[in-house]
Amino acid sequence: MKKGVLLAFCVLAAVAASAALAANPRVLVVHFGPDLEINPVTKDWINHQLGVAESGGYDAVVIELDTPGGLSTAMKQIYERELREKVPVIVWVGPNGARAASAGVWLSQAADVLAMAPISNIGSSTPIDSSGQNLGSDLRRKVINDAAASLKALAAAHKRNTTWPVLAVTKASNLTAQQALKMNVIDTIAPSVPALLRQLDGYHTKDPGRPFTLHLAGADLKDTSPGFLTRFLNTLIDPNIISLLFLAGLAGIGYEIFHPGVVLPGALGAVSLLTALFGFSVLPLSWAGLLMVLLGVALLIVDAHVVTHGALTIAGLVAIGVGLATLFHNLPSPYHTSLPLVITITAVIGGFWALAIGKAVTARRMPVTVGPQEIVGMEGVVREGGLVFVRGELWRAHSNETLAPGERVRVDGLNGLTLDVHRV
Repeated sequence: MKKGVLLAFCVLAAVAASAALAANPRVLVVHFGPDLEINPVTKDWINHQLGVAESGGYDAVVIELDTPGGLSTAMKQIYERELREKVPVIVWVGPNGARAASAGVWLSQAADVLAMAPISNIGSSTPIDSSGQNLGSDLRRKVINDAAASLKALAAAHKRNTTWPVLAVTKASNLTAQQALKMNVIDTIAPSVPALLRQLDGYHTKDPGRPFTLHLAGADLKDTSPGFLTRFLNTLIDPNIISLLFLAGLAGIGYEIFHPGVVLPGALGAVSLLTALFGFSVLPLSWAGLLMVLLGVALLIVDAHVVTHGALTIAGLVAIGVGLATLFHNLPSPYHTSLPLVITITAVIGGFWALAIGKAVTARRMPVTVGPQEIVGMEGVVREGGLVFVRGELWRAHSNETLAPGERVRVDGLNGLTLDVHRV
């Protein structure tokens, strides 16, 4: 009896083992498309997906990469996360037409396996200053040498070409897939992710600190792409949108302060301002630029209450324009505020303010239309006791004529609280 139970147990164990061996491997495919740049928002999404691959029992994670680059701080956090991943990380620069440029080269070289689609390119990783121009000589040497060393270290760890990464940084070198494979910059070329996984069946990764043997042929692929929230947040950190939201927030709250009880402008202004503050918290901003914008708004408000013949308005517009242009000047050129937008915003605000101030000056110069003086020229009726009933009011009256109660008179002038009248 015991032998029968033992035999049945062994059979079940063998069947379970066979089923486990027969089960297809699972691979998470992370799609990072051409409309996305490497920034704090996309960094959080990629790193989250790497965590999902690690905790979800996946056998590997493939990053399908097509990017023009992005911010170096976000780039560093992504490739450091790749190096800590407990499952193999494969970067495929694809599909055809894709590129891994600038910061994308670091993400590529940090992968355990680096592959490219047949028609794709990689490179152009020279650091530039915030205006998109070359760095100054001293700073350039420091930044270039640091970038070249970090990219070279990643390539060396995976036994890839260590000469080209230096050229990618110092000379903005760019390679096609075939050139990259020939120079040992990448590990293989594949037209698609399934084809890549078939090629890598039995492949041994080359980083001694991350030894993996890949068995991924026929793997079950789980595709994931940035969702609505990630794309929405990625849109909100556009410097142009942040600038518009910030000004709209100040305008809405300012209107509510000067016209309490309207509610809607203040509510929309608060939402706009909070959304802009989210962008400020994600992208490093220039505090000097922010203070310039606030100073410009303050000067416009002061000029509306002080007669300066437009001097403060001009100064305020200059401050707003300079502030908006320098809000994000410490970031690479894709994250700068658009100069045409800055000029347009400044011109629109200037035109509106000139119109508003002009209307205010015109109103101040108009003759008085309210108060006791407006009674001059009106007609009334004489009452007993030397009084005249005009505009629903009883006034003392003076006239060079003898007036009887009930006669109609016209007001000629106002002398204190006495009306000068004559008979109609």
